[in-house]
Amino acid sequence: MPRHLKSAEDFVTIGENIHTTRIVLLNGRRVRTLDDGTEGVPFKDENGNDLFLSIPDEFKEQQPYRQNQVKHFMIAVWKGLNGDAEEQAIGTAYIHREVRRQTNAGATFLDLNVDEVSPYLDIQKASMEWLVKTVEAVSTIPASIDSSNTEIIETGLATYTGAAGRPMINSVALERVEAIKLVTDNNAHVIVTAAGESGMPDDADERVENIDQIMVHIQDAGIPLSDVYVDCLAFPISVASTYGNDYLDAVAAVREKYGPEVHITGGVSNVSFGLPKRRLINDCFLHLAIENGLDSGIIDPIPASIQKVLDLDTGSEPVKLALDMLRGHDDYCMNYIQAFRDGRLD
Repeated sequence: MPRHLKSAEDFVTIGENIHTTRIVLLNGRRVRTLDDGTEGVPFKDENGNDLFLSIPDEFKEQQPYRQNQVKHFMIAVWKGLNGDAEEQAIGTAYIHREVRRQTNAGATFLDLNVDEVSPYLDIQKASMEWLVKTVEAVSTIPASIDSSNTEIIETGLATYTGAAGRPMINSVALERVEAIKLVTDNNAHVIVTAAGESGMPDDADERVENIDQIMVHIQDAGIPLSDVYVDCLAFPISVASTYGNDYLDAVAAVREKYGPEVHITGGVSNVSFGLPKRRLINDCFLHLAIENGLDSGIIDPIPASIQKVLDLDTGSEPVKLALDMLRGHDDYCMNYIQAFRDGRLD
């Protein structure tokens, strides 16, 4: 087939930002220090009021902070659950701001993940309940309940009222086939990943084999293909030069086998991890993936422009260098990295 997407408007964006894994740099442009020494992230609420998400002392004792990282959404959730009335209001306003930003940027779903809030399941479940309620209070688009633990997904689904639309479950794979029952019980959309029963796939063939196996269970459960979003799992191109083609070839094979009804998605920004000019790489990889049959992405909708991706100037030197790397023609990404050092990617 393989290109399926007809226009930028048809692209399904699963907004990835409301994750407790997300960081800003302590010495970066978003973090400020007040005159009294308080560190945090300034932001504006929906009425334009200046607010400040301060970093609690508890977070300053943790490894991410010592590594120059601020897990700002984790802080917002923590304040919502543990803070006084003022801190709860700040945490809530911070989440509401991100809901509005992603919605205004064209997100179709909002992916919600709290796995890193705590190692304790009861705290994770309480965090998911708070986050779903907080998001749903202002969101006009449905939630994607995301967790590596089925019980946390269950909590999110039980909390979600569905006022903004049917939920999405992120995700189902061979390692937890039992989660398919949550899809049917909740009339949900579902992300189906190419993960195997005991680990990640090695190549395109293994991705497709795993997808074929889990799709048997999906189809046996009567879930329509139009509710299914297949994630072929993108890995960093800096680790192995084959990883771009592994993903792209799997996307093409899935589109060819399952036809136009199924959606194909993925965290495409994973491919650029550890490399400079990540936006350039992400746009180029998304362009290639769409040409191979992708019609959805688990992405940050705020900097992304699907129309820009579709109109990519494939003749420009920066784009050609990124495309060559992603197609496996640049071992260890050395040509791309040298071009960055030479200032040829601007």
